[in-house]
Amino acid sequence: MKKKNKQAAEEESWGKFFRDVLVMFLVFVSIYYVVFSFFLANEVVSGPSMQPTFEDGDRLIAVRHFTPKRNDVVIIKAPNQPGAMYIKRLIGLPGDTVQSKNDVLYINGKKVAQPYLNNKYQKADRLAGVNYTNNFKVKLKKNQYWVMGDHRDVSNDSRRFGPVSRSSILSKVVLRYWPVTQIGTNFY
Repeated sequence: MKKKNKQAAEEESWGKFFRDVLVMFLVFVSIYYVVFSFFLANEVVSGPSMQPTFEDGDRLIAVRHFTPKRNDVVIIKAPNQPGAMYIKRLIGLPGDTVQSKNDVLYINGKKVAQPYLNNKYQKADRLAGVNYTNNFKVKLKKNQYWVMGDHRDVSNDSRRFGPVSRSSILSKVVLRYWPVTQIGTNFY
């Protein structure tokens, strides 16, 4: 009789253990789902438009609720490609006058330092015959933002599709976690 009770207790113990593990797993999956559905986004960079800051295949974490600031790296709904998303740098804010003249960027008439640009890409692209028109001037209205890629000569950005609205800005990149050698939060 004692042997049967001991065996039944062991089976109940293993059953309870597996039930507890399953409940914990479901709780963690639920928390992950809620966090990544409403607060964070897990993104993968596709293409060269943000070189040298990000390379194709880099993996990122972005926050969904934030106040946009100049130089934030953001994920936007692609205005000229339904269902797609772009990663770009926020250059101009509502009310700004954004101007580029001879590859020099001005915000509200003041020259802007751009430490995140790497001229080796621009020089190589020009030698290969790739070139965007970099001379423009635009006055942003209320709720308009100007976004550009860091690899200016190949980036499909506001120079092509114009300003984007706040509702088109989905999230702000806060962490690169892959490749491991490039883990970080500083994007310029």
